[in-house]
Amino acid sequence: MIEATMSEHRRLAIPSSGYTSNASILGDVVRGVGVASSEDQMRAALAWLKEADLIELSDLGHVVIATATPRGAEVALGEVIHPGV
Repeated sequence: MIEATMSEHRRLAIPSSGYTSNASILGDVVRGVGVASSEDQMRAALAWLKEADLIELSDLGHVVIATATPRGAEVALGEVIHPGV
């Protein structure tokens, strides 16, 4: 139960962090709001959000950039609810 809640908070914090950021900074943001997250958990959260069409991922080789989709921005703003976030 706690892990599911932490996953939902992690997924919400990612698109809420300014709509575009690199994965490393997103990890810092998520941890900064009190959601303990390993690198594996962050990768899983990013993959889940991409699968849900809430973010787009761009792999630039040395860095991965996550950008909220319009739907992801609506979820981040609390305008709509997406299951699991």
